[in-house]
Amino acid sequence: MIQAETIAAIATPPGRGGIGIIKVSGPLSIPIAEKIFRRNAAGSGSESGPVGKLKTYRLYYGRIVVPDSTITLDEVLLAVMKAPRSYTREDVVEIQGHAGPAALKSILALILEQGARLAEPGEFTRRAFLNGRIDLTQAEAVADIINARTDAALLVAANQVSGRLATAIERIKTTLVAVLAEIEAEIDFPEDAQGAFDRQRAADLLGSRVVSPVKDLIERYAREHLIRDGLRIIIVGRPNVGKSSLLNCLVNKDRAIVTATPGTTRDLIEEELQIQGIPVTAIDTAGLHVTDDPIEKIGIARAEERMDNADLVLFVLDAGGPLTGEDFRIRTRIADKNSIVVLNKIDLLNGQRSDNAVLPIRWQNQPFAAVSALTGQGIPSLKKLIVRTAVGEMGGRAEHAVLPNLRHEMALRSCLQFLDAVCSGIQDDAPAELIAMDLGESIRWLDRITGTEPSVDVLDQIFSQFCIGK
Repeated sequence: MIQAETIAAIATPPGRGGIGIIKVSGPLSIPIAEKIFRRNAAGSGSESGPVGKLKTYRLYYGRIVVPDSTITLDEVLLAVMKAPRSYTREDVVEIQGHAGPAALKSILALILEQGARLAEPGEFTRRAFLNGRIDLTQAEAVADIINARTDAALLVAANQVSGRLATAIERIKTTLVAVLAEIEAEIDFPEDAQGAFDRQRAADLLGSRVVSPVKDLIERYAREHLIRDGLRIIIVGRPNVGKSSLLNCLVNKDRAIVTATPGTTRDLIEEELQIQGIPVTAIDTAGLHVTDDPIEKIGIARAEERMDNADLVLFVLDAGGPLTGEDFRIRTRIADKNSIVVLNKIDLLNGQRSDNAVLPIRWQNQPFAAVSALTGQGIPSLKKLIVRTAVGEMGGRAEHAVLPNLRHEMALRSCLQFLDAVCSGIQDDAPAELIAMDLGESIRWLDRITGTEPSVDVLDQIFSQFCIGK
Protein backbone atom coordinates (compact mmCIF):
# COMPACT_ATOMS: atom_id res chain seq x y z
CA MET A 1 0.00 0.00 0.00
CA ILE A 2 2.67 2.50 -1.06
CA GLN A 3 1.40 6.05 -0.46
CA ALA A 4 1.02 8.57 -3.29
CA GLU A 5 2.19 11.60 -1.35
CA THR A 6 5.76 12.32 -0.36
CA ILE A 7 6.29 13.43 3.22
CA ALA A 8 9.22 15.09 4.96
CA ALA A 9 10.14 16.11 8.49
CA ILE A 10 13.03 16.91 10.80
CA ALA A 11 13.70 13.63 12.63
CA THR A 12 15.97 14.93 15.41
CA PRO A 13 14.96 16.94 18.48
CA PRO A 14 14.90 20.74 18.21
CA GLY A 15 17.93 22.69 19.37
CA ARG A 16 21.56 23.11 18.46
CA GLY A 17 23.86 20.15 17.99
CA GLY A 18 26.39 18.46 15.80
CA ILE A 19 24.01 16.57 13.52
CA GLY A 20 20.39 17.03 12.52
CA ILE A 21 18.49 14.62 10.29
CA ILE A 22 15.72 15.29 7.78
CA LYS A 23 13.76 12.31 6.54
CA VAL A 24 11.85 12.16 3.24
CA SER A 25 9.59 9.26 2.22
CA GLY A 26 7.50 8.64 -0.86
CA PRO A 27 7.69 8.53 -4.65
CA LEU A 28 9.20 12.02 -4.98
CA SER A 29 11.91 11.57 -2.39
CA ILE A 30 14.65 10.61 -4.87
CA PRO A 31 13.61 13.15 -7.58
CA ILE A 32 13.58 15.91 -4.94
CA ALA A 33 17.03 14.87 -3.72
CA GLU A 34 18.36 15.00 -7.29
CA LYS A 35 17.19 18.63 -7.54
CA ILE A 36 18.80 19.87 -4.34
CA PHE A 37 21.79 17.60 -3.65
CA ARG A 38 25.20 18.12 -5.25
CA ARG A 39 27.59 15.30 -4.51
CA ASN A 40 31.22 16.10 -3.84
CA ALA A 41 33.47 13.89 -5.93
CA ALA A 42 36.69 12.35 -4.66
CA GLY A 43 38.55 15.42 -5.88
CA SER A 44 37.90 19.06 -5.10
CA GLY A 45 35.10 19.55 -7.59
CA SER A 46 31.47 18.56 -7.35
CA GLU A 47 29.06 16.63 -9.53
CA SER A 48 25.30 16.39 -9.76
CA GLY A 49 24.90 12.71 -10.62
CA PRO A 50 21.55 10.96 -10.42
CA VAL A 51 20.72 10.24 -6.78
CA GLY A 52 18.66 7.30 -7.97
CA LYS A 53 21.87 5.60 -9.11
CA LEU A 54 23.56 5.87 -5.72
CA LYS A 55 24.03 2.68 -3.74
CA THR A 56 21.55 2.23 -0.95
CA TYR A 57 22.46 2.32 2.75
CA ARG A 58 25.60 4.35 2.09
CA LEU A 59 26.37 7.91 3.07
CA TYR A 60 27.39 10.36 0.36
CA TYR A 61 29.04 13.67 1.10
CA GLY A 62 27.80 16.77 -0.66
CA ARG A 63 25.89 20.04 -0.46
CA ILE A 64 22.26 21.09 -0.36
CA VAL A 65 21.73 23.83 -2.90
CA VAL A 66 18.83 25.97 -4.04
CA PRO A 67 17.97 24.82 -7.60
CA ASP A 68 18.92 27.18 -10.41
CA SER A 69 21.12 29.25 -8.12
CA THR A 70 24.57 29.29 -6.57
CA ILE A 71 23.22 29.25 -3.00
CA THR A 72 24.46 26.47 -0.73
CA LEU A 73 22.41 25.87 2.43
CA ASP A 74 24.60 23.28 4.15
CA GLU A 75 27.22 20.60 3.77
CA VAL A 76 25.52 17.25 4.38
CA LEU A 77 25.65 13.49 4.21
CA LEU A 78 22.86 11.86 2.20
CA ALA A 79 21.59 8.28 2.26
CA VAL A 80 19.15 6.62 -0.12
CA MET A 81 17.00 3.63 0.87
CA LYS A 82 14.93 2.26 -1.99
CA ALA A 83 11.57 0.56 -1.66
CA PRO A 84 10.73 -1.93 -0.34
CA ARG A 85 13.90 -2.19 1.79
CA SER A 86 13.32 0.90 3.91
CA TYR A 87 11.57 1.84 7.14
CA THR A 88 8.34 2.75 5.35
CA ARG A 89 8.75 0.32 2.41
CA GLU A 90 8.81 3.42 0.20
CA ASP A 91 11.74 5.24 -1.34
CA VAL A 92 13.39 7.08 1.55
CA VAL A 93 16.07 9.76 1.60
CA GLU A 94 17.78 10.89 4.79
CA ILE A 95 19.83 14.07 4.93
CA GLN A 96 22.28 14.60 7.78
CA GLY A 97 23.18 18.25 8.20
CA HIS A 98 24.27 20.51 11.00
CA ALA A 99 21.72 20.63 13.81
CA GLY A 100 21.07 24.34 13.85
CA PRO A 101 17.41 25.39 13.77
CA ALA A 102 17.88 27.75 10.83
CA ALA A 103 19.87 25.23 8.75
CA LEU A 104 17.43 22.36 9.20
CA LYS A 105 14.34 24.51 8.70
CA SER A 106 15.82 25.97 5.50
CA ILE A 107 16.52 22.52 4.05
CA LEU A 108 13.06 21.27 5.05
CA ALA A 109 11.40 24.32 3.49
CA LEU A 110 13.34 23.68 0.29
CA ILE A 111 12.16 20.05 0.20
CA LEU A 112 8.56 21.12 0.73
CA GLU A 113 8.88 23.61 -2.14
CA GLN A 114 9.84 20.74 -4.44
CA GLY A 115 6.55 18.87 -3.87
CA ALA A 116 6.73 17.09 -0.52
CA ARG A 117 4.43 17.93 2.38
CA LEU A 118 5.16 18.12 6.09
CA ALA A 119 4.66 14.75 7.79
CA GLU A 120 2.06 14.40 10.51
CA PRO A 121 3.01 13.01 13.95
CA GLY A 122 3.96 9.35 13.62
CA GLU A 123 3.27 9.28 9.88
CA PHE A 124 6.51 7.51 8.95
CA THR A 125 5.75 4.69 11.38
CA ARG A 126 2.11 4.68 10.31
CA ARG A 127 3.22 4.11 6.72
CA ALA A 128 5.50 1.29 7.89
CA PHE A 129 2.42 -0.31 9.46
CA LEU A 130 0.07 0.32 6.52
CA ASN A 131 2.67 -1.00 4.09
CA GLY A 132 2.98 -4.23 6.06
CA ARG A 133 6.50 -3.84 7.38
CA ILE A 134 5.44 -3.98 11.03
CA ASP A 135 2.24 -4.84 12.91
CA LEU A 136 0.46 -2.49 15.30
CA THR A 137 2.17 -3.81 18.44
CA GLN A 138 5.55 -3.16 16.86
CA ALA A 139 4.48 0.32 15.80
CA GLU A 140 3.45 1.14 19.37
CA ALA A 141 6.75 -0.24 20.60
CA VAL A 142 8.62 2.30 18.47
CA ALA A 143 7.00 5.04 20.55
CA ASP A 144 7.86 3.08 23.71
CA ILE A 145 11.54 3.00 22.69
CA ILE A 146 11.52 6.75 22.14
CA ASN A 147 9.83 7.37 25.49
CA ALA A 148 11.73 4.74 27.53
CA ARG A 149 13.10 6.28 30.72
CA THR A 150 14.98 3.25 32.07
CA ASP A 151 17.02 0.35 30.74
CA ALA A 152 14.27 -2.09 31.75
CA ALA A 153 11.63 -0.10 29.84
CA LEU A 154 13.93 0.00 26.82
CA LEU A 155 14.41 -3.79 26.88
CA VAL A 156 10.65 -4.37 27.09
CA ALA A 157 10.06 -2.03 24.16
CA ALA A 158 12.81 -3.72 22.13
CA ASN A 159 11.04 -7.05 22.68
CA GLN A 160 7.84 -5.56 21.30
CA VAL A 161 9.63 -4.19 18.23
CA SER A 162 11.09 -7.63 17.56
CA GLY A 163 7.53 -8.99 17.52
CA ARG A 164 7.41 -11.09 20.70
CA LEU A 165 3.93 -9.93 21.70
CA ALA A 166 2.66 -10.35 18.14
CA THR A 167 4.09 -13.88 18.09
CA ALA A 168 2.33 -14.72 21.37
CA ILE A 169 -0.97 -13.34 20.04
CA GLU A 170 -0.59 -15.20 16.75
CA ARG A 171 0.07 -18.46 18.61
CA ILE A 172 -3.19 -18.01 20.57
CA LYS A 173 -5.09 -17.06 17.43
CA THR A 174 -3.84 -20.14 15.56
CA THR A 175 -5.48 -22.43 18.13
CA LEU A 176 -8.72 -20.45 17.98
CA VAL A 177 -8.83 -20.60 14.20
CA ALA A 178 -8.22 -24.36 14.26
CA VAL A 179 -11.11 -24.94 16.71
CA LEU A 180 -13.35 -22.59 14.72
CA ALA A 181 -12.56 -24.50 11.52
CA GLU A 182 -13.67 -27.76 13.16
CA ILE A 183 -16.95 -26.19 14.30
CA GLU A 184 -17.67 -24.64 10.91
CA ALA A 185 -16.89 -27.91 9.15
CA GLU A 186 -19.49 -29.65 11.29
CA ILE A 187 -21.98 -26.82 10.72
CA ASP A 188 -21.50 -26.65 6.93
CA PHE A 189 -21.10 -30.38 6.30
CA PRO A 190 -23.03 -32.12 9.06
CA GLU A 191 -23.03 -35.51 7.34
CA ASP A 192 -19.46 -35.62 6.04
CA ALA A 193 -17.86 -33.93 9.09
CA GLN A 194 -19.83 -35.58 11.83
CA GLY A 195 -17.70 -35.66 14.99
CA ALA A 196 -15.11 -33.21 13.62
CA PHE A 197 -15.87 -30.95 16.57
CA ASP A 198 -14.90 -32.89 19.68
CA ARG A 199 -16.26 -30.69 22.47
CA GLN A 200 -14.17 -32.11 25.29
CA ARG A 201 -10.98 -31.95 23.26
CA ALA A 202 -11.81 -28.37 22.21
CA ALA A 203 -12.44 -27.36 25.83
CA ASP A 204 -9.11 -28.82 26.94
CA LEU A 205 -7.30 -27.17 24.02
CA LEU A 206 -8.85 -23.75 24.64
CA GLY A 207 -8.11 -23.94 28.35
CA SER A 208 -4.40 -24.73 28.00
CA ARG A 209 -3.46 -22.92 24.78
CA VAL A 210 -5.83 -19.95 24.76
CA VAL A 211 -7.52 -19.04 28.05
CA SER A 212 -4.43 -19.59 30.19
CA PRO A 213 -2.06 -17.57 27.94
CA VAL A 214 -4.61 -14.73 27.64
CA LYS A 215 -4.98 -14.57 31.42
CA ASP A 216 -1.20 -14.62 31.79
CA LEU A 217 -0.84 -11.60 29.47
CA ILE A 218 -3.53 -9.72 31.40
CA GLU A 219 -1.79 -10.51 34.69
CA ARG A 220 1.53 -9.41 33.24
CA TYR A 221 0.05 -6.01 32.45
CA ALA A 222 -1.38 -5.72 35.96
CA ARG A 223 1.97 -6.73 37.53
CA GLU A 224 4.53 -5.07 35.35
CA HIS A 225 3.07 -2.22 33.30
CA LEU A 226 4.85 0.22 35.62
CA ILE A 227 8.14 -0.86 33.99
CA ARG A 228 6.92 0.98 30.91
CA ASP A 229 4.48 3.52 32.28
CA GLY A 230 6.33 4.51 35.44
CA LEU A 231 5.31 4.76 39.09
CA ARG A 232 3.91 7.91 40.69
CA ILE A 233 4.74 8.17 44.40
CA ILE A 234 3.38 10.90 46.63
CA ILE A 235 4.98 11.68 50.00
CA VAL A 236 2.47 12.84 52.61
CA GLY A 237 2.43 13.59 56.32
CA ARG A 238 1.93 16.40 58.76
CA PRO A 239 4.39 19.32 58.77
CA ASN A 240 8.00 18.76 59.85
CA VAL A 241 8.04 14.94 59.74
CA GLY A 242 10.82 14.99 57.14
CA LYS A 243 8.96 14.62 53.84
CA SER A 244 11.30 16.93 51.93
CA SER A 245 14.34 15.28 53.49
CA LEU A 246 12.99 11.91 52.38
CA LEU A 247 12.54 13.17 48.81
CA ASN A 248 16.10 14.49 48.78
CA CYS A 249 17.38 11.19 50.12
CA LEU A 250 15.47 9.14 47.53
CA VAL A 251 16.74 11.20 44.58
CA ASN A 252 20.19 11.68 46.18
CA LYS A 253 20.28 15.45 45.76
CA ASP A 254 19.02 18.59 47.51
CA ARG A 255 15.86 19.02 45.47
CA ALA A 256 13.55 20.36 48.21
CA ILE A 257 14.33 23.05 50.78
CA VAL A 258 14.73 21.60 54.26
CA THR A 259 14.58 23.70 57.44
CA ALA A 260 13.57 23.17 61.04
CA THR A 261 10.59 25.48 60.49
CA PRO A 262 7.34 23.54 59.90
CA GLY A 263 5.53 24.23 56.63
CA THR A 264 8.56 25.02 54.47
CA THR A 265 7.05 23.14 51.50
CA ARG A 266 3.89 24.84 50.28
CA ASP A 267 3.67 23.59 46.72
CA LEU A 268 4.27 20.27 44.98
CA ILE A 269 7.85 19.32 44.16
CA GLU A 270 8.38 16.56 41.60
CA GLU A 271 11.56 14.66 40.84
CA GLU A 272 12.28 11.60 38.70
CA LEU A 273 14.44 8.64 39.66
CA GLN A 274 14.85 4.94 38.93
CA ILE A 275 14.25 2.16 41.40
CA GLN A 276 15.21 -1.35 40.22
CA GLY A 277 14.67 -0.39 36.59
CA ILE A 278 11.28 1.25 37.17
CA PRO A 279 10.88 4.94 36.31
CA VAL A 280 9.53 6.74 39.36
CA THR A 281 8.11 10.22 39.79
CA ALA A 282 8.35 11.19 43.46
CA ILE A 283 6.18 14.10 44.65
CA ASP A 284 6.82 16.03 47.84
CA THR A 285 3.79 17.83 49.27
CA ALA A 286 2.78 20.47 51.76
CA GLY A 287 2.25 19.18 55.28
CA LEU A 288 -1.35 18.06 55.74
CA HIS A 289 -2.94 19.86 58.69
CA VAL A 290 -5.67 22.30 59.61
CA THR A 291 -4.58 25.85 58.78
CA ASP A 292 -5.98 29.32 58.11
CA ASP A 293 -3.05 30.27 55.87
CA PRO A 294 -4.52 30.71 52.34
CA ILE A 295 -1.27 29.69 50.64
CA GLU A 296 -0.96 26.55 52.75
CA LYS A 297 -4.59 25.72 51.97
CA ILE A 298 -3.84 25.79 48.25
CA GLY A 299 -0.79 23.57 48.72
CA ILE A 300 -2.77 21.08 50.82
CA ALA A 301 -5.59 20.99 48.26
CA ARG A 302 -3.09 20.24 45.50
CA ALA A 303 -1.50 17.50 47.61
CA GLU A 304 -4.85 15.82 48.20
CA GLU A 305 -5.71 16.03 44.50
CA ARG A 306 -2.44 14.36 43.52
CA MET A 307 -2.90 11.80 46.26
CA ASP A 308 -6.02 10.51 44.51
CA ASN A 309 -4.05 9.87 41.29
CA ALA A 310 -0.88 8.42 42.81
CA ASP A 311 0.10 4.77 42.42
CA LEU A 312 1.65 4.66 45.88
CA VAL A 313 1.53 6.86 49.00
CA LEU A 314 4.47 7.16 51.39
CA PHE A 315 2.88 8.13 54.71
CA VAL A 316 5.68 9.67 56.77
CA LEU A 317 5.65 9.68 60.58
CA ASP A 318 8.08 11.26 63.04
CA ALA A 319 9.90 8.66 65.14
CA GLY A 320 11.01 11.38 67.53
CA GLY A 321 7.56 12.10 68.92
CA PRO A 322 4.13 10.58 69.60
CA LEU A 323 1.41 10.20 67.00
CA THR A 324 -0.91 13.18 66.71
CA GLY A 325 -4.47 13.78 65.66
CA GLU A 326 -3.15 14.95 62.26
CA ASP A 327 -1.44 11.57 61.78
CA PHE A 328 -4.72 9.75 62.44
CA ARG A 329 -6.66 12.05 60.08
CA ILE A 330 -4.13 11.46 57.29
CA ARG A 331 -4.27 7.71 57.87
CA THR A 332 -8.06 7.80 57.49
CA ARG A 333 -7.69 9.90 54.32
CA ILE A 334 -5.42 7.32 52.65
CA ALA A 335 -7.12 4.20 54.01
CA ASP A 336 -8.16 3.00 50.54
CA LYS A 337 -4.83 3.85 48.89
CA ASN A 338 -1.86 1.60 48.20
CA SER A 339 0.52 2.94 50.85
CA ILE A 340 3.63 2.42 52.95
CA VAL A 341 4.04 3.75 56.47
CA VAL A 342 7.50 5.34 56.70
CA LEU A 343 8.81 5.94 60.22
CA ASN A 344 11.38 8.69 59.69
CA LYS A 345 14.08 10.12 62.00
CA ILE A 346 14.98 6.76 63.56
CA ASP A 347 18.40 8.26 64.26
CA LEU A 348 16.67 10.01 67.19
CA LEU A 349 15.54 6.77 68.85
CA ASN A 350 18.83 6.04 70.61
CA GLY A 351 18.50 2.29 70.28
CA GLN A 352 14.78 2.14 71.02
CA ARG A 353 12.50 -0.06 68.91
CA SER A 354 11.98 1.07 65.32
CA ASP A 355 9.75 -1.71 64.01
CA ASN A 356 6.04 -1.40 63.32
CA ALA A 357 5.20 -2.45 66.88
CA VAL A 358 5.36 1.28 67.69
CA LEU A 359 2.23 1.75 65.55
CA PRO A 360 -1.40 1.21 66.52
CA ILE A 361 -2.41 -2.42 66.03
CA ARG A 362 -4.81 -1.60 63.20
CA TRP A 363 -1.94 0.00 61.23
CA GLN A 364 0.40 -2.97 61.53
CA ASN A 365 -1.02 -4.98 58.64
CA GLN A 366 0.36 -2.67 55.94
CA PRO A 367 3.86 -2.25 54.50
CA PHE A 368 6.24 -0.50 56.89
CA ALA A 369 9.72 0.97 56.67
CA ALA A 370 11.92 2.63 59.30
CA VAL A 371 14.40 5.14 57.88
CA SER A 372 16.56 8.12 58.62
CA ALA A 373 16.46 10.63 55.79
CA LEU A 374 19.34 12.39 57.55
CA THR A 375 21.78 9.45 57.56
CA GLY A 376 20.28 7.33 54.75
CA GLN A 377 19.67 4.39 57.09
CA GLY A 378 16.88 2.16 55.79
CA ILE A 379 16.57 3.91 52.41
CA PRO A 380 17.75 0.88 50.32
CA SER A 381 15.20 -1.31 52.12
CA LEU A 382 12.50 1.31 51.51
CA LYS A 383 13.25 1.33 47.79
CA LYS A 384 12.92 -2.45 47.62
CA LEU A 385 9.63 -2.22 49.54
CA ILE A 386 8.35 0.43 47.12
CA VAL A 387 8.86 -1.92 44.18
CA ARG A 388 7.45 -4.93 46.01
CA THR A 389 4.37 -3.00 47.16
CA ALA A 390 3.67 -1.34 43.80
CA VAL A 391 4.60 -4.14 41.41
CA GLY A 392 4.89 -7.33 43.45
CA GLU A 393 7.58 -9.87 42.72
CA MET A 394 8.20 -9.05 39.07
CA GLY A 395 7.92 -12.15 36.95
CA GLY A 396 10.53 -12.73 34.30
CA ARG A 397 13.41 -10.56 33.30
CA ALA A 398 12.85 -7.40 31.30
CA GLU A 399 14.94 -8.65 28.39
CA HIS A 400 12.59 -11.62 28.00
CA ALA A 401 9.31 -9.93 28.98
CA VAL A 402 6.22 -9.91 26.78
CA LEU A 403 4.34 -6.94 28.21
CA PRO A 404 1.01 -5.66 26.83
CA ASN A 405 0.07 -2.00 27.09
CA LEU A 406 -3.30 -0.68 28.26
CA ARG A 407 -4.91 -0.93 24.82
CA HIS A 408 -3.78 -4.54 24.48
CA GLU A 409 -4.97 -5.35 28.00
CA MET A 410 -8.46 -4.00 27.30
CA ALA A 411 -8.67 -6.02 24.08
CA LEU A 412 -7.46 -9.15 25.88
CA ARG A 413 -10.16 -8.72 28.52
CA SER A 414 -12.81 -8.43 25.81
CA CYS A 415 -11.37 -11.51 24.13
CA LEU A 416 -11.50 -13.36 27.45
CA GLN A 417 -15.18 -12.52 27.89
CA PHE A 418 -16.02 -14.24 24.61
CA LEU A 419 -13.74 -17.15 25.49
CA ASP A 420 -15.65 -17.60 28.74
CA ALA A 421 -18.85 -17.69 26.69
CA VAL A 422 -17.28 -20.28 24.38
CA CYS A 423 -16.25 -22.52 27.27
CA SER A 424 -19.67 -22.18 28.90
CA GLY A 425 -21.33 -22.99 25.58
CA ILE A 426 -19.24 -26.13 25.17
CA GLN A 427 -19.98 -27.23 28.72
CA ASP A 428 -23.73 -26.53 28.37
CA ASP A 429 -23.92 -28.25 24.97
CA ALA A 430 -24.98 -25.01 23.26
CA PRO A 431 -25.62 -24.97 19.49
CA ALA A 432 -22.41 -25.01 17.47
CA GLU A 433 -23.49 -21.85 15.63
CA LEU A 434 -23.51 -19.82 18.88
CA ILE A 435 -20.12 -21.18 19.92
CA ALA A 436 -18.73 -20.30 16.48
CA MET A 437 -20.00 -16.71 16.80
CA ASP A 438 -18.28 -16.24 20.16
CA LEU A 439 -15.07 -17.79 18.81
CA GLY A 440 -15.15 -15.39 15.87
CA GLU A 441 -15.53 -12.41 18.22
CA SER A 442 -12.60 -13.55 20.35
CA ILE A 443 -10.45 -13.79 17.22
CA ARG A 444 -11.49 -10.31 16.12
CA TRP A 445 -10.37 -8.86 19.45
CA LEU A 446 -6.94 -10.43 18.98
CA ASP A 447 -6.80 -8.99 15.46
CA ARG A 448 -7.39 -5.53 16.91
CA ILE A 449 -4.24 -5.90 18.99
CA THR A 450 -1.97 -6.63 16.03
CA GLY A 451 -3.89 -4.35 13.67
CA THR A 452 -5.17 -7.02 11.28
CA GLU A 453 -8.51 -5.22 11.39
CA PRO A 454 -7.50 -1.65 12.30
CA SER A 455 -9.98 1.17 12.77
CA VAL A 456 -9.08 4.68 11.68
CA ASP A 457 -9.89 6.07 15.14
CA VAL A 458 -7.51 3.63 16.84
CA LEU A 459 -4.73 4.40 14.36
CA ASP A 460 -5.22 8.14 14.79
CA GLN A 461 -5.04 7.79 18.57
CA ILE A 462 -1.89 5.66 18.49
CA PHE A 463 0.15 7.61 15.95
CA SER A 464 -0.85 11.06 17.22
CA GLN A 465 1.33 10.30 20.26
CA PHE A 466 4.49 10.07 18.12
CA CYS A 467 6.85 12.91 17.35
CA ILE A 468 6.57 14.38 13.87
CA GLY A 469 9.86 12.97 12.57
CA LYS A 470 8.91 9.35 13.40
